[in-house]
Amino acid sequence: MEKKSNSQIKFKLRKGDLVKVIAGDSKGSQGKITEVLLSESRALVEGANMVTKHTKPNAANPNGGIIKKEAPIHISNLALIDPKTGNSTRVGKKRDENGKMVRVAKKSGEEIK
Repeated sequence: MEKKSNSQIKFKLRKGDLVKVIAGDSKGSQGKITEVLLSESRALVEGANMVTKHTKPNAANPNGGIIKKEAPIHISNLALIDPKTGNSTRVGKKRDENGKMVRVAKKSGEEIK
């Protein structure tokens, strides 16, 4: 089997989706995806997988110190939140009435905006 190059990788989760972390230290936490890193198969989720970073003093932060920030989480550890029920669900694709492909929640059949 041939490995796909990074330009061909597609994920069912996108920026702005509400997701739940299903594995790892942040298991159970929810948040919106702020960024998807295609080359690493990871995503940044608001309020999940927080790490501490020690910063040196610089122009933006004259005192330096310890800051908390989100670290990327692997896409396989995230599940989309169903817009209808509020539970985690898988993502499918279906054609709408105009013939355009749309993402749908597998559990409820609800279209994902």
